[in-house]
Amino acid sequence: MCGRFTQYNTREEYLSWLADESERDIPYDPEPLGRYNVAPGTKVLLLNERDNILHLDPVVWSYAPAWWGKQPLINARVETAATSRMFKPLWTHGRAIVFADAWYEWKNEGGTKQPYLIYRDDRHPLLFAAIGHPPFERGDEHEGFVIVTAAADKGLIDIHDRRPLTLTPSAARRWLRQETTSQEAEEIAREGSVPADEFTWHAVSRAVGNVKN
Repeated sequence: MCGRFTQYNTREEYLSWLADESERDIPYDPEPLGRYNVAPGTKVLLLNERDNILHLDPVVWSYAPAWWGKQPLINARVETAATSRMFKPLWTHGRAIVFADAWYEWKNEGGTKQPYLIYRDDRHPLLFAAIGHPPFERGDEHEGFVIVTAAADKGLIDIHDRRPLTLTPSAARRWLRQETTSQEAEEIAREGSVPADEFTWHAVSRAVGNVKN
C-alpha cells in the first residue's frame, strides 16, 4: 500500500478542509476532479509549500533517483524514509500532501483477491503524507513523489498490513511548512495520524483492478 486511490471531489472541497484562501496561490476551479481509480505513473495534484504559500501542482506519482537503476517506487515506509539514502533528501526538503477521498486495498479471500474501498467514517477528505523531488512546478519526470505509508493497526490490519499515513488538517499544515525540520516531521508522522478506528471500508467490484475502469 498505497497502490490505488480516488481523487474525485473539487479542489475547493479539499482545500477548504485544510487552509483558508489567504494561505494559498491556487486558482479557483469548481469542477470535480472525477478520478475514481488513480494509478501510479500518472500525474496527481500535489499540495506543497513554496515561499510560505501553498501551491497545487500536477506531479507524477513515482520516483527514482538517477543512481537507482530499477523500477521507480511509489511508496516510502515512514519507519525508514527520514534516514534512507533514497528518501532522506525528500523527507527534509520535499514534503507534500496528496488529497484523496478513499484508497483501495486487495485482500486474498479463498484464492481470489477482493478489493476494498477504505475511507473515513465522517467522509472528510484524506490528507496523505507524501515526499517528492521539489520544486514540483515543472511537472516533468525529474520531479515525482511517493506516498508515505505506515503499519496498519486495529481493524485495518484485517485488510492489509500497511496503510497510507493520513494526517489530520493541523498536522498536515505543519508537515508542509518549509521551516519544519526533519526531526519535527518525524514527530508529526508519529502523533498527527488519523486513528485507524476512524476508517471504514466495503468490498467493491474487481473491475477496479483495471486502471481503465
